[in-house]
Amino acid sequence: MADETDRVLGIVRFALLVVVAAIQPALSLSRVSGGADSAAFLALAAVVVVAAAWVLRGQAVPLPVALPLAVVTLAASAVSTWMVPPDELFGEEHWSFGLVGWHLLVLLLDRPALAAAALGAHVVLSLSRLVTTAPTERGEVGEVAIAVLSVISFQLAALALARLVHRRARQAGEAAAERDRQAHRKALAEQEEADQRIRFAGQLGATLPLLAAMADRTLDPRTPETRQRCVLAATQLRRLFAENDDVPDPLVHEVSACVDLAERRGLTVALAVSGEPVEVPTEIRRELTAPLVTALVGARSQARVSVLRAVGEVRVAVLTDGEPGETPAGSPRVGVECHTLGERLWMEAKWRAEPS
Repeated sequence: MADETDRVLGIVRFALLVVVAAIQPALSLSRVSGGADSAAFLALAAVVVVAAAWVLRGQAVPLPVALPLAVVTLAASAVSTWMVPPDELFGEEHWSFGLVGWHLLVLLLDRPALAAAALGAHVVLSLSRLVTTAPTERGEVGEVAIAVLSVISFQLAALALARLVHRRARQAGEAAAERDRQAHRKALAEQEEADQRIRFAGQLGATLPLLAAMADRTLDPRTPETRQRCVLAATQLRRLFAENDDVPDPLVHEVSACVDLAERRGLTVALAVSGEPVEVPTEIRRELTAPLVTALVGARSQARVSVLRAVGEVRVAVLTDGEPGETPAGSPRVGVECHTLGERLWMEAKWRAEPS
C-alpha cells in the first residue's frame, strides 16, 4: 500500500519538476532584467537542481531541506516582484509570479497544509507590492484579481488533484491489502481443514484395522487386550474431537475430554488445575496428553490428573492404579517421565516454552 502511494506521488513530483524545469528557461529567461532580477532567477534555478536530487529518485524532498528552499523561493519571488515596474505587476514582465508557485509545489507536494500556506505567502508578498502603486481604477483592480486568481487557483487545483490521486491510490492499496489478508485467511483455513482431515484419517487409520479385525473375528472383543485397545482408540478419538473445539483453554478442555471418557467407563478420576491459562501449540498439546491417554486406559478403578502451569512451563501428570504399559516416547520439546510407585503408576509430560 505505502509503495503504491509513494509511486503515485513520485510520478506527480516528477511531472511538476519537468514542468518547472521547462517553463523557467523557456518562458521566463527572456524577461529577466539583470542585476537582482538575475540573482532571483538563478536562485530559483538552484532550487530546482537541489530538489531534483530527491525527485529524480522518486523521493519527497526532506522537510529540513524543503523548508529552507521554500524560504529561498519566496525571497527570490519578493526580489523579482520588487524589480518589476509598477505598471507591469501581474503582467507578462512579472515572470516570477506564475513560476514560483510550481517551485513550491515541487518542494511541498507531500505536505498539503504547508504547500497551501506557502502559496498564500507568495500571494501576500506579491500583493504587498501594490502598496507602492495603489491602483484606484476598478479596471486595474479587476485585472489584478483575475491574474492572481487565474494563477493561484490553477496551482491549488493541481495540489488538490495530486492529493486526490494520492488518496485514491492509498484506498486502492488498502483494498488490495485487505484482499490479500482475506486470501491469506482463506488459505490458512483451507490448510487447517486439510490438516484436520489428515489427523482424523491418521487416527481412523489406527482404528479401522481394529474394527476390521473384530469384524472378521481375528480379534476377540471379550479379551482384556482387545477391550483395552478399543478403549485406547476411543480415548484418542475423543481427545482429537476436543482439539477442534473453540474454547478459551484448549489444553484443559482436551484433558477434561479424556477424563470424561474415563469416568464413563466407571473410573473415579480427580482433576486438579493450577495456574493461569497459557497458549500451548496444538502439536505440543498432543504430546502433553499422550501419556495421560495411555495411563487412563490402563487404570483399573481410579486416577488423579493434574495440570500445572507456571511461568514458561506446563506439566500434565497422572497417577493411577493401573499396570505400566507402553510409555509414550518423549520428544525434544516435551519430556515424558514414568515411574511405578508400588501398585501405582505415575506419568508426567512437561513442556518448557522457549523465551520469546
